[in-house]
Amino acid sequence: MWNNARALNRISATSVAMAILMLMCAMAWRVAHFETFAVREISVVGDIRHVTRVQVEAIVFNELEGTFFTADLGAAKTAFEKLPWVRRVDVRRRWPNRLEIAVEEHRELARWGNSALVNRYGEVFEGASNNRLPEFEGPDGSFHEVTRKYVQFDEALKRIGLRVEFVQVSERRAWSVRLDDGTVIELGRDGVIARLNNFVAAYERSVARLEGSARHIDLRYANGFSVRVKGLQWGDTRV
Repeated sequence: MWNNARALNRISATSVAMAILMLMCAMAWRVAHFETFAVREISVVGDIRHVTRVQVEAIVFNELEGTFFTADLGAAKTAFEKLPWVRRVDVRRRWPNRLEIAVEEHRELARWGNSALVNRYGEVFEGASNNRLPEFEGPDGSFHEVTRKYVQFDEALKRIGLRVEFVQVSERRAWSVRLDDGTVIELGRDGVIARLNNFVAAYERSVARLEGSARHIDLRYANGFSVRVKGLQWGDTRV
């Protein structure tokens, strides 16, 4: 091989190219670490209500070491997304010396159990809220389904001035709701939206005309529903 000029030329050219590449990498590394490219500004954007300045400063101090080019944005993103009210974070470089942290917080829709909250996407997260919120209850993994049904139930009942306070689905997928006046509505398992819409359509000419407050409404009938009214008497029986 040492007598092969063409092969020697190829080896020489390859060696030179590798040396140049290594030199360029070394220079790029040096340039990236220049003080000239230090991060001068970090801005946090988004509709933020729960993430505090102290939390932001702690993450910036611990996770965003380095320059504009070398700061570990992935580590900062992971740290922010561990905060209780943070749903999603995007950390971006903004030339020439600014980092932008876009924060999307959870927006609570309801309570799940004693400590968890449900956001508007049907996702459960840990958090505390003093707001008056409806309550959801169901089997593990039914968060999205219950959220979707709640929205449908609430939209239907708002048309007749009623508001949902509690939604429950059983292991057998039987649905019930409690209104803010304490009335319980049993919806059953199948065709629950159609049953509720039929009830809403008939409400003004039926339940709304009853004397006394309805305490329990059962929609689990093929062609109608039953109503239990507080104080209503039948013979010698008060229900």
